[in-house]
Amino acid sequence: MDRITKASPLDNYRIDIATSSNIQGIFDVKPYLHGSAFKELKDPEYFKKVQPARYGIRWPNEQDFSSDTIIHDMRS
Repeated sequence: MDRITKASPLDNYRIDIATSSNIQGIFDVKPYLHGSAFKELKDPEYFKKVQPARYGIRWPNEQDFSSDTIIHDMRS
């Protein structure tokens, strides 16, 4: 599993991602915003608090995505 080395928030609920195996791209979070677990991410200021986590990305209140999900979505 790839480690996420960079997670920079962008406009329109997107995140600029880089991984330990040099995969780079834009992860679009918009499709996930309808779930109740991710409703806090709709707040643009909270969304900007994204951080790389060992094998994914996370926010302060424990919302997260795995690197597998991120890479799959970026390649689709």
